[in-house]
Amino acid sequence: MKSIEIKGFKRETLGKKATKQLRKDGNVPCVLYGGEEIVHFYAPVNEFRHLFYTPNVYTVNINVDGKVYPTILKDAQFHPVSESPLHVDFLHIQDDKPVTIDIPVKIEGFAKGVQAGGILRTEKRKLTVRGLPKHLPDELVINVDDLDLGKTIKVGDLNFDNLELLNAKNAVVVAVRLTRAARAAQQAAQQQS
Repeated sequence: MKSIEIKGFKRETLGKKATKQLRKDGNVPCVLYGGEEIVHFYAPVNEFRHLFYTPNVYTVNINVDGKVYPTILKDAQFHPVSESPLHVDFLHIQDDKPVTIDIPVKIEGFAKGVQAGGILRTEKRKLTVRGLPKHLPDELVINVDDLDLGKTIKVGDLNFDNLELLNAKNAVVVAVRLTRAARAAQQAAQQQS
């Protein structure tokens, strides 16, 4: 899994007034959970540009005053109008403890149903997985070569090494839908026979 680094600074004062001042100065208050201690820190808003505004998922190395923590993004709160980050939570990851994270889906191949006039629809862009940090991929690749008209691939049909899928087993990930033209051609063929 790809990794990025965010440089942060330990927060000396906590509370509403200090947090407001941090945001006013162009910083984002953050909390790091899951380690031996909870770490309250802040980082400039520009440090989060590559983390939020991308479909990719990253492990994040948080550098707080010279000490580096391997983490994943757990939660982020945004301003309702300006959409700038207000608060970010990170989870400290360890090599021997499994983590739960959303990983993007990548569709590969040319479905038989699309060749027959259908439309390929991706219903889920990300899937929630649980696994050790060393086994987490950048993306979950799903091959759709054998997918026919009106057929779907559900979460229960998928299997990835060393990963447990946490989405509902009957949730549709990708489907080939009939277009009106394909449906009309199918009905015409049935009427002729």
